[in-house]
Amino acid sequence: MEQNLLFLLNNVLLGVGLAMDAFSVSMANGLSEPDMKKGRMCTIAGVFAGFQAFMPLLGWVCVHTVVRYFRAFEKFIPWLALTLLVFIGGKMLIDGFRNKELEGNNSGVGNGALLIQGIATSIDALSVGFTIAGYGWLMALTAAMIISVVTFLICMCGLTIGKRFGMKLSNKAQILGGNILILIGLEIFIKGVF
Repeated sequence: MEQNLLFLLNNVLLGVGLAMDAFSVSMANGLSEPDMKKGRMCTIAGVFAGFQAFMPLLGWVCVHTVVRYFRAFEKFIPWLALTLLVFIGGKMLIDGFRNKELEGNNSGVGNGALLIQGIATSIDALSVGFTIAGYGWLMALTAAMIISVVTFLICMCGLTIGKRFGMKLSNKAQILGGNILILIGLEIFIKGVF
């Protein structure tokens, strides 16, 4: 019983740590679409949660199969996250400045951009596969599901907070959201490289 509680606690905390980037991006998404409906919020949070579950499992598979190839790829993770988030953030900035004169034009994030955000914010979770490498397949799957649920809940909070501030910021929300994404990309890059 004590071992199960420790397993749960460790994976909840791991989920919280991994979800912080997704939380920030969710806030940016909420800022850019303050009229977002609950279904869209669940979709966005679900995409982040899905990637946060998939990436550690992919890392686990890599450890058990092609670890030497994954280690070579690991140094490119910060560069990839930076590139993806700066691209999306820059697009949001351009759209925000372009639509500055249009009050209340909050188109939100497209599905393609959402998938890129999901990959960019969860790519560092690949390395979690190394920390759960000692688990059997079922325990690794359980850990990934715990991380996923935690990410979903945290992203729903981020979306809600972003929506509330998005209503107050109106057309400046996309510009702020773009800046947030670029800063998150830089933060992932700096943590990964230095």
